Amino acid sequence: EKPWIHPPALFEIPDVIQDSLSHQRSREAMPLGGTVLDIGCGGGIASFAITPPASHVIGVDEQQAMLDLYIANAEKYKVTSETVLGQWPAVAAITPVADVVTVFHVAFNVGDIVPFLAALNSHARKRVVIEVPVVHPMSNMNDGWQHFWNLIRPTVPVASDLISVLAEMGIKANIEYFESEILLDKKVDGANSFIRRRLCLPESRQNEVDAFIAENPLPERRKLAVIWWDIE
Repeated sequence: EKPWIHPPALFEIPDVIQDSLSHQRSREAMPLGGTVLDIGCGGGIASFAITPPASHVIGVDEQQAMLDLYIANAEKYKVTSETVLGQWPAVAAITPVADVVTVFHVAFNVGDIVPFLAALNSHARKRVVIEVPVVHPMSNMNDGWQHFWNLIRPTVPVASDLISVLAEMGIKANIEYFESEILLDKKVDGANSFIRRRLCLPESRQNEVDAFIAENPLPERRKLAVIWWDIE
């Protein structure tokens, strides 16, 4: 089974989106009736936390199921929407420019980060807002990798490394820290099966994974970073 999965069920947005420092940084740069471009949008929590003041949302994702969810949520929030299917920045040329570009929990999945960031910068009229965990989001499974595979997993890179990359690109970005509840993997049926797949274990070992998680529960909260810069 492919381990690095992103099931749409994990990206359903809550009925009430809790405000966060990342949402605030996006909202304060958004003009009334403006547009948000959401890269790796999933269900669109980064978009719909700032509608209003935004009135038009653009979602980019490599899974059509995520974009279907995004469109449905746009209808729920009564804003206009458009979507682009594909990976960023490969689809940058066919993606519209927006007032604010949001990128939540995507950067750690990017192999070639410089062109990814450059395309974000070129598609924002006012601000780019990136939210990432302070450490790699899969590092909370390091104990599982050691238990099942006897592998010591790395704990780097970290969020602050992104500031260094941006500085080398000539972009002076800000970084701020806050703490938040972990939403993914917590509130859907079969959540442990997603964890098993991410640990590259077959279905026949699900009972072992369940027992391990019962004895070593994943954290309920984590430290996040919001990295943002204004377009000059």
